[in-house]
Amino acid sequence: MEILAIYGSPRRIGNTSTLLDHAVKGAEDAGALVDKIVLRDCKMSPCLEIYGCKKTGRCVIKDDFQEVIDKLLSCKGIMLASPIFFYTVSAHTKILMDRCQSLWVKKYWVDQTPYRKTISSRKGLFISAGATKGKKLFDGTLLTVRYFFDVLDIDLWKSLLYRQLDFEQDILKHPEYLHEAYETGKEFALATKKSQSS
Repeated sequence: MEILAIYGSPRRIGNTSTLLDHAVKGAEDAGALVDKIVLRDCKMSPCLEIYGCKKTGRCVIKDDFQEVIDKLLSCKGIMLASPIFFYTVSAHTKILMDRCQSLWVKKYWVDQTPYRKTISSRKGLFISAGATKGKKLFDGTLLTVRYFFDVLDIDLWKSLLYRQLDFEQDILKHPEYLHEAYETGKEFALATKKSQSS
């Protein structure tokens, strides 16, 4: 597996899911192998903050997160897509992020890695859509995504952010957005390959 595509929308054919489908197709057409995770299909508890991860840095809650985390750690690049809810990612996406608190514990408590001293060789692509046209619509979300990627030693390579998309299939009114997602997927696959070979 080279790239992991994470679908964070509560809708199967929502706007961000459709955008991510196009990015995945672009990556595959560029030669990448892409594995997909649909978070709405995962049985995943929120972080319970019991700190069972303090010993080894591994979350002790036994659910689908155990399989997801192995994929997060082994892939060469991540495509993450989530709609905006109250100026942040969906609940499904936030649960995944919060469960990765165990990785933060491993990185900074167990392994005692100096803060922000790791060199990231992996790349991340973030795709999002929101209903409003506010200037700060994505500000909080991007900060959250950057910190999430940081704990995975991933650089946020690029973000595709689209406003005024709310109802299912709204994205179909904007073929230029879908084309951009496809082309970005191709570029992401090539950038991921290049960063792994250098």
